Amino acid sequence: MLTAVRAARCSLRYFRSMSKSAMDSGYQQANLVILPNHLANDFEAFCRSNPAPLPLLYRSQSGETSCPPLARLADIRTDISQYCVYQEGRLVKTVSSLQNYSTQPSSATEQSAVHHGQWSDMVSFYLGCSFGFEGRLKEAGVPVRNVEQGRNVSMYRTAVPCIPAGVFSCPLVVTMRPVPAGLLDAAVGVTHLNPLAHGVPVHIGDPALLGIQDLSRPDYGERVELQPGDVTVFWACGVTAIEAILSSKPSLAFSHSPGCMFLTDLPDSPPSSPITPPSDSVDPLATNLNPELTPLCFLVSHNPLLYSLASQRAVAKIRQLETTIGEDPGQRGIRALFVQDELLHSCLALSHSSSVAITTGFPTHYMHSPPDETDGPPGAIAMATMLLSLGKQVTMVTDRRALEMNQAIIDEAVRTGVLKTTIPLVTFEDSGPDAALHFLCHHGDPSKPRYDHLVAIERSGRAGDGNYYNMRGVNIKHLVDPIDDLFVAAKDIAGITTTGIGDGGNELGMGQLKEKVKSLMPNGSLIACVVPADYAITAGVSNWGGYAVACGLYLLHTCPAHQRYLKKGLGLKQAYPQEQLQDWTANLPSVVKEESILSTLVRFGIRSGKTAHLAMEEHHLLVFRTHCVCSTTDD
Repeated sequence: MLTAVRAARCSLRYFRSMSKSAMDSGYQQANLVILPNHLANDFEAFCRSNPAPLPLLYRSQSGETSCPPLARLADIRTDISQYCVYQEGRLVKTVSSLQNYSTQPSSATEQSAVHHGQWSDMVSFYLGCSFGFEGRLKEAGVPVRNVEQGRNVSMYRTAVPCIPAGVFSCPLVVTMRPVPAGLLDAAVGVTHLNPLAHGVPVHIGDPALLGIQDLSRPDYGERVELQPGDVTVFWACGVTAIEAILSSKPSLAFSHSPGCMFLTDLPDSPPSSPITPPSDSVDPLATNLNPELTPLCFLVSHNPLLYSLASQRAVAKIRQLETTIGEDPGQRGIRALFVQDELLHSCLALSHSSSVAITTGFPTHYMHSPPDETDGPPGAIAMATMLLSLGKQVTMVTDRRALEMNQAIIDEAVRTGVLKTTIPLVTFEDSGPDAALHFLCHHGDPSKPRYDHLVAIERSGRAGDGNYYNMRGVNIKHLVDPIDDLFVAAKDIAGITTTGIGDGGNELGMGQLKEKVKSLMPNGSLIACVVPADYAITAGVSNWGGYAVACGLYLLHTCPAHQRYLKKGLGLKQAYPQEQLQDWTANLPSVVKEESILSTLVRFGIRSGKTAHLAMEEHHLLVFRTHCVCSTTDD
């Protein structure tokens, strides 16, 4: 007796309705690729290497027309409404049945149709499809705009290359569904529970970041209109397999026509599904649906628009770090400046960066030479070495008066193992109206930034009257180069995000907190920095903020949800290589490293900020008082 699904599958009317994703079948749907047997192993390896776009549900035997784990009584030659036929990597036609390719030819016309190969030599691959989660999105209150508009979902070829395997290599293809900004977490949570239907999005935000220049012209499917307040959300798409066919040019191949899916007998709720795909061919997140690993969505950049994902577990740990560094043993009143999740947002933005410029230096001791303090450089170096470990480019920006000293400090930090490797040290001076633009961008072209993130840690910041003040209200402008101009210019350059780290409100980047500083901090109305950063991290000691950033980056890069998002679901492995984990761990902040760098600073005559003691302390806190923070962040 036929199942209800089989009966529906046999209905031509149903076939036609399946060409639009508006049909909420309640069952998982699948993309289809059929290839010659000699390419099958390469294509399976390609699926394993790119599990987000190509979650392999079933690989048939050569010539097999059924797929028992997915559907009873199925016949893949007839159970899809429209198939694409490819010869030598070219789409030659679409057909409503493949039966002519599985029978012995009785005429010259049929002989021509099958001369490239016999069905008995063909292998079918069934791949997860994002249409399988649209019903769940609607149940969660997330509008599915393509369904509302009666259109096939929009699909785009990206500039993101898949991981090649054998003869197969091609760009990633994505689907786009507009989602209201307030419902992004709901959309991510729902699709996290459907890992075999491509799982969570691979990109949320500006399509240009994927190399998509015109949303109105999808490469496959139909244009879907955004509504006010919608954000473009992109999922990996099984049509990537069609691109693989086009690039590998097999003599004969078949696929579903985009939007015309194979309907399985499996409910579209994966936890209750009996399917057991090959463990190494699907997203690692598919094997662990622990609620702590559910991704959360955060806005990290407005220009260009970019959201990022991190698991509930990683987010909770970074928030714990933020609470820890907010302790105020010096009773300076820093808690009053605290803004939740600034650390988290900064770490997420830095994780997406490729080239970071870090600046530090607060010459509070204008009566000494050098006038700098011990708070700032250790945190800057801690961030730099973790960023280097993660493969980022790092540049340090300093005052011209301190160039030689800071170069020697960097060299010593490398020699003692506190800094992973040497980094460029540069200066910036105001040489004209476009000086900052030329410093930040190649040839002064704002479309070609040298850096995508600027970080200031315990860096003296410009006050409202144009001067620079220490906490006692002493003007130290004569000792400070106008590095603030870089943060001001970055506001108008797409693709550059900024972070400020401080413990008093007079540091570069604290401008967004200036009203709080003026009303709550000693001498606040005079000393408050007016130059804002996108994210302002406050800490009891600024160095602690730098340590927390380094550790937050480590937490994100060991978070499977975040790593999947960074890699667009491509090239995933079940575990990180041991040597990579060891390198990341070795470059975390530690008590030993802090003691080493403070010892170096003291040898160069750099003093504690508050007391001016030439001793291993930050402000008036002896180094052992900060050990608890380092230990907490190491964990």
